[in-house]
Amino acid sequence: MSDPRPIGLFDSGIGGLTVLREVQARLPGESTIYIGDSARHPYGTRSDAEVRTFAEELSDELVARGVKVIIIACNTATAVALEHLRERHPSTPIIGVVRPGAAAAALATRTGRVGVLATVATVRSRAYFAAIKDENPGTLVIERAASELVPLIESGLTNTQEMSDAIHAAIDPFLAGEPSERIDTLLLGCTHFPLIRGAIDAALGAPIAVVDSAAATASFLQEIISVNGLEAPGSSRGTAADPGHLGHTAPASAPVAPVHQIFTTGDPVAVDALAARLFGEAAPRAQQMTLGAKRG
Repeated sequence: MSDPRPIGLFDSGIGGLTVLREVQARLPGESTIYIGDSARHPYGTRSDAEVRTFAEELSDELVARGVKVIIIACNTATAVALEHLRERHPSTPIIGVVRPGAAAAALATRTGRVGVLATVATVRSRAYFAAIKDENPGTLVIERAASELVPLIESGLTNTQEMSDAIHAAIDPFLAGEPSERIDTLLLGCTHFPLIRGAIDAALGAPIAVVDSAAATASFLQEIISVNGLEAPGSSRGTAADPGHLGHTAPASAPVAPVHQIFTTGDPVAVDALAARLFGEAAPRAQQMTLGAKRG
């Protein structure tokens, strides 16, 4: 059994490309469709009702394009709209980034003190707080909002004094107090933040584990694809040495070259610049999209 339909992803802008990169690395035979809603970023300072409306439009667009599974590659939209979208599209598996990220952070901490850097809306939702507590009730979870980082990242102002100041303003409170009272793990609760990972590491200046949800989400997606028999034609469910590993089977048909599409409601040139950094020469050119417009 195989399913040639693409995997759909959406985000408030370019941050979700970090999730797309992990998905393509783990599932290289799968086609993908990515939509970034840069025209309306950031989501993190908007009301829950606005975010739900935007998430409806994005998920509706992906379903109309025939995707087999949707990843909400946006922490804010996951926190606010995941269950709503699952009710709206009951026949399409929908995965968020919060639960996988929370599980990874709970596993990474040794002292049980986890910091979460996210947007205002994500912090307000308490989604990460609840998810980490579900994984380990004894964990101390300290959340801080840093929505101001998102527009700087979207604007390409990553190597500026303004960005450096904003990062320190967000990170320094995690480092206050006695060493024994500080966090030992920082969860990047926004898919934009891995794009400034180097600057965040430098600001931390301490042996603190930094976790982002992209890899954990891609791993969870891999499991969903396998369990539900949704692999693209020619994809292996085992390994080359042991195609029957864990009860899985060898590919039943020849691989089909995957097709990748990137759409944006914003400036395609800005998206292309980041995609080239993340994917190299293989990056597809971003295409302009107006949500709700009639497709050709």
